[in-house]
Amino acid sequence: MGKQKTEQQWRETLSAEQFDVCRNKGTERPFTGKYTDCKTLGTYICACCGESLFDSETKYDSGSGWPSFWNTIDANNIKEITDESHGMKRVEVTCKSCGAHLGHVFEDGPQPTGLRYCINSVSMELKEK
Repeated sequence: MGKQKTEQQWRETLSAEQFDVCRNKGTERPFTGKYTDCKTLGTYICACCGESLFDSETKYDSGSGWPSFWNTIDANNIKEITDESHGMKRVEVTCKSCGAHLGHVFEDGPQPTGLRYCINSVSMELKEK
């Protein structure tokens, strides 16, 4: 897939839910995502462009209702942006290659990083090992 597309090309490529989350910064409902309880080993890639994002070995059950990871595969593959929408101060996580909204990162995760990357299932695909 191309990394940069027009809004119309994204609409034609993605499902309605993927477009809402990835391109319009929406959020899937908690505990509904296909990867929330997934234990399959592999690499989670961006659903929009295929960039490698997270390894299943850093995935853990945060109880938040979304897939959570304590680290990225490569910090250069994501971009963190201050998000002050909805009356909160959070850090949005996007795919650095295509700009897709992935979720948010919080500082309440497990060691060794203390981070919780809280990511929407629809913004990722799992490449099984």
